[in-house]
Amino acid sequence: MKGLRSKMDLGFYGVFIAAGVLGAQYFFSTRNHALWGAIIPAAYAVFITWLFVTNQIDHVMKYVLILLLGLLFLLGEWKSGRTYLREKRKKELDKMRAMDMN
Repeated sequence: MKGLRSKMDLGFYGVFIAAGVLGAQYFFSTRNHALWGAIIPAAYAVFITWLFVTNQIDHVMKYVLILLLGLLFLLGEWKSGRTYLREKRKKELDKMRAMDMN
């Protein structure tokens, strides 16, 4: 059964790696410049494409699904981080306006 496992099967550690990558993506997405949030999705797309070109991903449909699902999660984190930053800025601006009124 062990021979049937794929080369990319990370098992238990894969969960921690994915959580770390999503956490880093959220962190980069909350930076002032929006392009910081594009680093990890771009690197992910390049990495998955490299795996496909070197035949480590053996089927086109598998490549497309892995690429799209990964980008979906990463871009979702990007959107979430940008929303958080926008709300944080709005709260700070509201506080400043309230202080100016007094």
